[in-house]
Amino acid sequence: MDRKIVAVMIAVAVLVFIRRAETQPAKIYRIGYFDGGSFSAAAPRLEAFRQRLRELGWVEGKQIAFEYRFGGGKGVERFKELAAELVQIKVDVIVTRGTTGALAAKQATSTIPIVMTSGGDPVGAGIVNSLAHPGGNITGISSLAPELNTKRLEVLKDVVRKLTLVGILLDGDGSSVGMKQQIKEIEPAAQALKVKLAYIEYIEAKRDPKGLENAFETARRKRVDAIIPIGGSNFLAAGKRIVELAAKHGLPTIYESREFVDDGGLMSYGIDFFDQYRRAAYFVDRIIRGTKTTDLPVEQPMKFEFVINLKAAKQIGLTIPPEVLARANKVIK
Repeated sequence: MDRKIVAVMIAVAVLVFIRRAETQPAKIYRIGYFDGGSFSAAAPRLEAFRQRLRELGWVEGKQIAFEYRFGGGKGVERFKELAAELVQIKVDVIVTRGTTGALAAKQATSTIPIVMTSGGDPVGAGIVNSLAHPGGNITGISSLAPELNTKRLEVLKDVVRKLTLVGILLDGDGSSVGMKQQIKEIEPAAQALKVKLAYIEYIEAKRDPKGLENAFETARRKRVDAIIPIGGSNFLAAGKRIVELAAKHGLPTIYESREFVDDGGLMSYGIDFFDQYRRAAYFVDRIIRGTKTTDLPVEQPMKFEFVINLKAAKQIGLTIPPEVLARANKVIK
């Protein structure tokens, strides 16, 4: 009899425990994301990120929620403010774009896990100790941005006859860590290809409403033969305008991502940013499930794409050599 009573009491206790667990609200993990541009510019990549999280079993609104912050092209100090805001509201993980964003997040917190996307050279920038053993609270995916600018310069050399002067369109004054890395990499490549570089600053629209127009006017005065934009979120947000101005001035331009070519730009060579954002979702999934950032090595990009827009080439009277067309992953006719 005593055994039956004990068994009943245990069963009742288990039922009470289960009922309490069912009535207790499940934890919703908050994922903070910030970059220096605008939501509209980042939206396609963020949708790839959110879609991959859904595929991994996370239900938005029930298990995860997003906190977005965007700088609107207000410079490096705004990055720091955005990172601090996300730390203040105590998100569970921070996702950010680029070297500047990763450095700002690292400065803002040493405890909240951080996932970077498109971190140019995270070791050289002091973001992580090494790719294999990042250390601290930050991991994610690098972009090889400095090395890829060298490749873009080589493509321009193959496409533009008698290429002698290339305009490097800078997002700001080129003083950020990420842009310094890219400039340092492209200069010896230019020397090897016997090409000169002209640096052209683009001051973000908030401080100079005609910043882009002035930059392209400067490029015209300097008589550059082609353009390579080196920047970040500001350029992505102003992509259509940059494409329009490049066509207006008849300047062959090669971009970092296919989004510019989709908007009518001439060429792009770079990593698949949509794949990077999907991969960022993998890191967030692992972190939420309990894996430490120190156990997640920083990854390098695996997918690259070279896209050419023949309509844009025809518009500026440029003929793309057949051997270059053969190397393209996609040709828009």
